[in-house]
Amino acid sequence: MSRRPSRPLRSGWAIGLPLALIALLLLVEPTRLDFALSDLFYQPGVGFGGRHSYWLEKILHDRAKQGVILLGVLAIAGLAASWLQPRWASWRRPLGYLVLAMGLSTAVVNPLKTLTGVHCPWDLSRYGGVETYTPLLAERAAVVDKPGRCWPGGHASSGFTLFALYFVLRDRRPRLARAALCLALLLGGLFSLGRVMQGAHFLSHNLWTALFDWLICLGCYRLILYRPPQPALALVALPDHELGG
Repeated sequence: MSRRPSRPLRSGWAIGLPLALIALLLLVEPTRLDFALSDLFYQPGVGFGGRHSYWLEKILHDRAKQGVILLGVLAIAGLAASWLQPRWASWRRPLGYLVLAMGLSTAVVNPLKTLTGVHCPWDLSRYGGVETYTPLLAERAAVVDKPGRCWPGGHASSGFTLFALYFVLRDRRPRLARAALCLALLLGGLFSLGRVMQGAHFLSHNLWTALFDWLICLGCYRLILYRPPQPALALVALPDHELGG
């Protein structure tokens, strides 16, 4: 792979904007927006219309997740092959990045779910369940059935973890990298909407996932792939006799 310096990374957009959105989510509780959107897909006495949808559950959830898992498996296989085939050695670093970034992006979800105990919409009394809603940073209400496991959004990470493809490509194929970024946003957004329609998550759950995955992929990029510009060498004027003049 080329070892040319990386393209400039605008920290204000790449780091500042996600951190600003995180601060906004912490300062301004998005409950009203979450409820307003989820209310659109809930029918009293019936439930969330998409909860048992074959397309949303089997295709957009199960099959789509399997597709992302397959991509991860292929990246692992390619990384292993790079150690066995010298001609593929140049792919070792980007494939190692891809495995690490995608692995971390999905691995952080379950521990955070367990730590926070946030309930899904379909668990709440507002939507036909038995649990009481509490905001993310508030003390959890008494649990009637079992602790929640819905923050952040797990399935959304299957799409947003593809941010890693953008960072793999950004220094070599900028146009293709932008397409990969659009793909990650499209799939992550689509997966998020599907789970909101099913009552499995609120919108904010999935927005948190996108922010976490972006920062993880960005951090791994800076650690593994990013190559800062080389400082320009100053030209020193030498006396004529040292130049052979």
